[in-house]
Amino acid sequence: MHSTNYTDVLILPSEDCRTRVATVPDKAGSVAQMLYERIADAPYTLESDDLLSTVAALRKDIPIDEHALFRAEFFSKGQACLRASPLVKSFGWAVHHNSDAKIALIDPASARFAELSHDASIKQVTGMRNKRA
Repeated sequence: MHSTNYTDVLILPSEDCRTRVATVPDKAGSVAQMLYERIADAPYTLESDDLLSTVAALRKDIPIDEHALFRAEFFSKGQACLRASPLVKSFGWAVHHNSDAKIALIDPASARFAELSHDASIKQVTGMRNKRA
């Protein structure tokens, strides 16, 4: 089974992110808004795999009682991780994966971001670019 979980990683906003300020997605029902709501409302409670499979299942109208089966099928092949998320590519957020692989959104203008970005035990990776270089 494949996984999108990281441990002790800070995903930085994409180099070509359209905004320089972390912005809340406002388009109802969009992938960005669905991801944002689930992470922002419950920091460090979900792993990336939990989040991505839940959002994919909801977008496909998979009944709740079939989510476990859907998740197994979803991760039977590789999936894009949160480096490809619109939150880091278009909305300017960073995503922290802690030592338990639990995730939280981090505003790059915050003191928490400064703290995490100066912690040598946390690997930093940049979000995927929107366009090829």
